[in-house]
Amino acid sequence: MHISVIIPTINESQAISKAVKSCWEAGADEIIVADGGSTDATISIAKSLRCDVVISSPGRGVQQNHGASLATGDLFLFLHADCYLAPTCLDQIRQNRQSLDHLYGAFRQTIPNCGRIYRLIERGNAQRVKRLKMIYGDQGLFVSSQLFHLVGGFPEIPLMEDVAISRQLSRHAVPQLLSGPLTISPRRWERYGPIRQTLRNWTLLTRFFLGQSPESIARLYRRHDQK
Repeated sequence: MHISVIIPTINESQAISKAVKSCWEAGADEIIVADGGSTDATISIAKSLRCDVVISSPGRGVQQNHGASLATGDLFLFLHADCYLAPTCLDQIRQNRQSLDHLYGAFRQTIPNCGRIYRLIERGNAQRVKRLKMIYGDQGLFVSSQLFHLVGGFPEIPLMEDVAISRQLSRHAVPQLLSGPLTISPRRWERYGPIRQTLRNWTLLTRFFLGQSPESIARLYRRHDQK
């Protein structure tokens, strides 16, 4: 199985090196960094680490679709730049695959903070995949190239593109939750507080499922980040 890792970036010079190195060490066949307009050293760092770098309009959905359009793998793994893989992650995909045509899933997360609430967040995120069949982008969504193209890729919306594609993918297959772990930066939880950040995520998700437009939800998201 040829695996292409696609990493969307905007000004991730502090994180991109660790993410990329973890993918090569895990056995990636191809890494594509889809940059949405970085003004720092993200692009030069990615190029120095043997990545293919493509320039895209900003927005994770747009960037990830652009990267996928150039990827050559049988399977795509979409990885946020502030996450990194355990050395066995890609072997887990290769060893536990079902029919490649209908393969997709994510990894269990680990958050490098010793607070007990972070263990609850890790377990809650795993249960969301298993019970609700809903994968967030920071869980390392992987999908066969055939299934990805079947659903038309990521919706090119300003927010919730990961939730939207999960809903589409779940109509065709049951997501796998692999042991990973995928390590995710705790920076947002530490900046806003884990309870406040989690409640904010639930609020945005509820608004999305109630039919509020991704554009209006994105405005709330940006206002939150400016506080």
